[in-house]
Amino acid sequence: MTYELIAFALFAFVTLASALGVVLLADPWHSALMLGVTLVSVAVYYVMLAAEFVAMMQILVYVGGVLILITFAVMLTQRDDADAETETDEVVQT
Repeated sequence: MTYELIAFALFAFVTLASALGVVLLADPWHSALMLGVTLVSVAVYYVMLAAEFVAMMQILVYVGGVLILITFAVMLTQRDDADAETETDEVVQT
């Protein structure tokens, strides 16, 4: 077996495992991190095909732009558990 085939098999496993992690993980933050791993491993395939420009665009556009946007959305929409408990414990007397 050649080194290219071993590297391809390794990154194929990483891509499939992280793609399953995107779908199966309950926490959106961990799911976004797994999406980043998936996108970077796809960029490795482009490097293996000698398409370095496409690999860099994959990293810059998808990992650098889209994933950061998803990360900010997750961070801004998640509520802190301590804040949620204090808001639900308050009873309004009328």
